[in-house]
Amino acid sequence: MTKLIVTDMDGTLLNDKRELPETIWNTIEQLEQKGIQFAVASGRQYQTLADIFAPVKDKMLFMAENGTIIVNKSEVISITALDKALVQELIAVARGLDDCHIVLCGAETAYVESTNERFLSKTRDYFHHIQVVENLTQVEADVLKFTVCDFRNPENYSFEFFKPFADRCKPAVASEIWLDIMPTHANKGEALQKMQQKLGISNAETLVFGDYMNDFEMMQYAQNSYAMVNAHPEILAISKFTTRFDNNHNGVIDTLTALGLVSF
Repeated sequence: MTKLIVTDMDGTLLNDKRELPETIWNTIEQLEQKGIQFAVASGRQYQTLADIFAPVKDKMLFMAENGTIIVNKSEVISITALDKALVQELIAVARGLDDCHIVLCGAETAYVESTNERFLSKTRDYFHHIQVVENLTQVEADVLKFTVCDFRNPENYSFEFFKPFADRCKPAVASEIWLDIMPTHANKGEALQKMQQKLGISNAETLVFGDYMNDFEMMQYAQNSYAMVNAHPEILAISKFTTRFDNNHNGVIDTLTALGLVSF
């Protein structure tokens, strides 16, 4: 019996226009009536997710910033931050990369120093709370996630420069322009496992949807793991199932309907 449904956002629940399915509110209501908790696991900041799901945020579980901050029904469950000295090293490396820009993700806001308009335009889509500072090395707030906006594609470029840090943090390609670096033991999978234990929900009672490499660990903590048909090849390879439709054709909702969890 399904008790927890967890979905990624970009490339999964959202279409390419970054729009929610029209039936999302009805879906969440139907799941709630059946005692099934609906959760979002995303690289987006919590404030952005709370804005998107404003009508139901107090009923939802959020694993934001790739699991570095967990909020259940508006209660902060856990926050995991990067080592401050490590952040300084990461800044130095990222500043030396071509066509790359840095976002320091804090619990309350995101910090940027670049005023490149193309970068800021992309950043505003994912971070509703942004503070522009003169020098990122002077940011005193805890950094939950170090993000690089890489217009050359992180899988082919910036990811290689952060591999030497893999014993001290967890780099993950989140999309064709975003590279996320989290604390070693913080990712969507770790966050999911933590919440399963807290809520008393097993892997067999969990259903997850994802499409990209920052969903990799999450797929391993649910017996019912669904890769979007538009997913990265490695996610398609490790998932147990694949959706019939992509994110532009309501693949998540279609699957929930086919499973009899919701009806329209």
